[in-house]
Amino acid sequence: MSDRLAALYLRVSTLDQHPETQLHDLRQMAAQRGLEIAGVYQDRITGARASRPGLDRLMSDARQGKFQVLVVWSCDRLARSVRHFLETLDELNRLGVEFLSFREQLDTGGPLGRAVVIIVGAIAELERSLIVERVRAGLRRAKLEGRRLGRPPMQVNREALWEDRQRGRSITELAQAYHISRSSVSKLLKEIGSGDRPAGVHKTPVRPSPQAADSTRAGNPI
Repeated sequence: MSDRLAALYLRVSTLDQHPETQLHDLRQMAAQRGLEIAGVYQDRITGARASRPGLDRLMSDARQGKFQVLVVWSCDRLARSVRHFLETLDELNRLGVEFLSFREQLDTGGPLGRAVVIIVGAIAELERSLIVERVRAGLRRAKLEGRRLGRPPMQVNREALWEDRQRGRSITELAQAYHISRSSVSKLLKEIGSGDRPAGVHKTPVRPSPQAADSTRAGNPI
């Protein structure tokens, strides 16, 4: 029994296509390499979609070390684009998983394959660096143009919010009235209560609502 476990990945684009031909070739290739098949992963879906049930499960098992070799019928069966293929191959390399392709005869376990992995890793790293640089350049340009970055500040009448709270309105009522979240109401009230209050607003004890006052008077007649 081989001490190297292999995963076979099959993909067909439409329901009327059959993966049996791919499976036959991959089983034969695994046998020739002396690999024990740990699992077969299959998708019946277009390759344009990055998220596929079979591929997602395969990558999850790869991260858990359930196999050491991935065998596919062709590179385009695995990835939706050149970029996606490079990213996937780069991750497999970091996980220590060899990649075999039947049609292209690509084997990352051999000298040529290892050279391909180095090139792929360099390209992936360059792509990540270019993305970071583009983001930074965009932020610099936006700053020079005077555009505000990040979430715009909440346009809330803080004085009215504080006064409504003093009248006994609940957090939920305030959130609905001012069209903001409950957490935003609590945050603003905390800021106002800690001293960051609008001009003219003084920290006063919470007064009961009219309904609470009527209830108190009804229960305690003079």
